[in-house]
Amino acid sequence: MLLLAFADEHDLAAKLAAELGCRLATIAEHRFPDGEIKLTLPSPLLEQVVVLRGLQQPNERLVQLLLAAKTARRLGARHLALVSPYLAYMRQDIEFHPGEAISQPIVAGFLGELFERVVTVDPHLHRIASLDEVMPGSRGTALSAAPLLGAWIAAQWPAGATLPLLAGPDEEADQWVRAAGERTGLQGFVCRKTRRGDRDVEVELPDIDIAGREIVLIDDVASTGHTLVQAARALLKRGVAVVDAAVVHALFDRDAVTRLHDAGIRRIWSTDAVPHASNVVSIAPLLAAALRGD
Repeated sequence: MLLLAFADEHDLAAKLAAELGCRLATIAEHRFPDGEIKLTLPSPLLEQVVVLRGLQQPNERLVQLLLAAKTARRLGARHLALVSPYLAYMRQDIEFHPGEAISQPIVAGFLGELFERVVTVDPHLHRIASLDEVMPGSRGTALSAAPLLGAWIAAQWPAGATLPLLAGPDEEADQWVRAAGERTGLQGFVCRKTRRGDRDVEVELPDIDIAGREIVLIDDVASTGHTLVQAARALLKRGVAVVDAAVVHALFDRDAVTRLHDAGIRRIWSTDAVPHASNVVSIAPLLAAALRGD
């Protein structure tokens, strides 16, 4: 097996290659003045190739995958697997307004045609049970990093101390609250979110007594951080002692971390599914186990 990766994801690629015990090679990239991309892959290739590429900033990365997959086939790859820790375009799964593109099956189908297998982590699936429903040939494998985050969170409190409560900022986060607490004994609850726009959300807490408790907000993805901000403000207003935050995919924009700290969030943790300064948990062992079929 050969693992191919891009330079900006070298850290996770090196960890994954070490877990798999396979060779790692970098896909070289050149950008022309007009924005076109030229890729250069090692040649010739082994028959079994894994490509690592997360789909944060997805538009140009989808073009990269098209070029990489087609070139890998020409250079000798017979079985191509894609490891995409963050899988973009999964939110738009129905036509909310007439004429809208339903991006989830379009992008999932595109990747399923390029690769024999697609492995991802906590994709943002709302109304389907698995990627099999939108990816041809049952080629998708969706893993969850929530148990890894749960173990990290529990380990930050000393033995014998009262563990924090987990809080999902909206109803969709219930699955991550439950998965993070399953093996750690962490208890939790979810809030109710009303979204009026990308940067306009309101978070309502359940009617429970949480005054004086330590809380960790947990979710699959955060970009602007506005949902976490509103949740933290509501929690602190309710009288909680401290608020931390843990996310699988740290898609934070430039000002997000400052925004979170200003709202009273003490510590921010994430997995290395998306490279960010807040990364504390590696998903490399999780990915390697799936690729090996453990």
